Amino acid sequence: MSSARVDYIAPWWTYWLNQFPHVNLRFQSLDHTFKPQDEDYQQSLIFLGCVAAAGLGVNLLCLAIYLSCLCCCRKDEEEEESKKSNSCCVTWAAVGAGLICCIAVGVGFYGNSEANDGVYQLTYSLYNANHTLAGVDSLVTGTMGGMQSSLKDHLSRLDEIFAARGDFVQTLHFMQQMADNVIKQLLGLPDWEKAKVDLVAIADQTAYVEYYRWLTYLLILILDLVICLVACLGLAKQSRWLLTTMMVFGVLTLILSWASLGVDVATAVGTSDFCVSPDKFLMNQTKDVISSDIVHYYLYCSQTLPNPFQQFVLQSLTVFQRSLTTMQMQIQGLLQFAVPLFPTAERDLLNIQHLLNNSEASLHQLTALLDCRGLNKDYLDALMGVCYDGVEGLLYLCLFSLLAATAFSIMLCAIPRAWRQIANRERDYDDMDDGDPFNPQSRRMTSHPANMHSFGSYSSSIGSQTSLHPPTQTVSNAPVSEYMNQTALFGGNPRYENVPLIGRGSPPPSYSPTMRATYLSMTEDQIRHFGEDFRA
Repeated sequence: MSSARVDYIAPWWTYWLNQFPHVNLRFQSLDHTFKPQDEDYQQSLIFLGCVAAAGLGVNLLCLAIYLSCLCCCRKDEEEEESKKSNSCCVTWAAVGAGLICCIAVGVGFYGNSEANDGVYQLTYSLYNANHTLAGVDSLVTGTMGGMQSSLKDHLSRLDEIFAARGDFVQTLHFMQQMADNVIKQLLGLPDWEKAKVDLVAIADQTAYVEYYRWLTYLLILILDLVICLVACLGLAKQSRWLLTTMMVFGVLTLILSWASLGVDVATAVGTSDFCVSPDKFLMNQTKDVISSDIVHYYLYCSQTLPNPFQQFVLQSLTVFQRSLTTMQMQIQGLLQFAVPLFPTAERDLLNIQHLLNNSEASLHQLTALLDCRGLNKDYLDALMGVCYDGVEGLLYLCLFSLLAATAFSIMLCAIPRAWRQIANRERDYDDMDDGDPFNPQSRRMTSHPANMHSFGSYSSSIGSQTSLHPPTQTVSNAPVSEYMNQTALFGGNPRYENVPLIGRGSPPPSYSPTMRATYLSMTEDQIRHFGEDFRA
């Protein structure tokens, strides 16, 4: 890896969002630098939310004007062409609103998942970086503790044992100097404790907020889909109370869509401001906690450009390695020459040797953890999660909010017109004459089952006649069009009746073709003969 800068390139949509106007509530233009603690910068994000609120106001105003025009406008509802045109308009509006709502929900689910994946990658990288820093801190603390306490105790006992031999005591003092040198090098390493705590706090808070954000959007998506489906069901069943209820929920969902749009736009713009120049923000945030050389080393991780911290780490670890090697050589010499003379010293010497071996293993682990490539990979993964998946998911959620607002606006325009058509149809139904013989409800109410004979028996008796002559009177088809209009008013098809109306001069148009032909073939005598049986 030559440079981490090459690995991260901010996506184009972050530059596009970064160019959005940054204006505080006093309408003063600001620079586009990410400064979340600055009050003016916070106001600039709130201003973007106010723009969405203004869009909601314009949307509600347009709907109010449309509904006012619809209530004040008086059209001739009796014209068939106007009815067909209005019904077709409502149908297509409902279909369009349903399709847009389904597309919006699909886009919303994808955007919610993408945003959640981005935040999960961010928190995972933060926890992983915290694990690395915790490992460094644990290794440094353990090695220093072993050198300061265990090694000191063993050297004190050996000093008493080797009191008679000045050369052995001099070797022990030299080992103590090496141990102090190792401790000095370890103390020169940066203290990661505060940075580790900050990373954990940021990760925990981010995960907590993201969980409720994801759950809230999931409920909003389900609510939008349910409202859309129930509204379509109300239009299909022509239920006025269901349409009225869905209209109220539609207004609430419309407000919720614009509110979520404002929050998503403000969040996307703020995140994009960070993604355009993340290194600069992190350098400013950590200048009071960690040296800028250390932050620069892990953010850029350049293997070609020299870094003071990198050189310091290499120097410290080199001195650490040499000190351990020297001490191990001294212990080997004491085990070889001092143990035959002082057998009681063998146990302490072996314990020191074991301690030095553990310290060397910790040195290798510490060298790997302090290398910039591990933390730099976590840093790049976090940027990829936030700036690619996270911001992309927010953009899809913005698109969902716009599509949902469009769908529910169309629905709110279509429901009042459908409600009015249903009311007109019920009024026309109530205005029908109950005494009209071609009113199906009237015939059901006035007919007497005891005087009715099935037309099947009548037709069979007619079929037994061998000489049937057509009647001389002219049969009028005038009631046919009237009856068809009557049946069309109720949205039904012409029904075949079981009771013929012989005395009407014309059979009802609901007769089947066979029944009509049989009726026309009757003579006056047959009509008088069967008239009492079939008269309604």
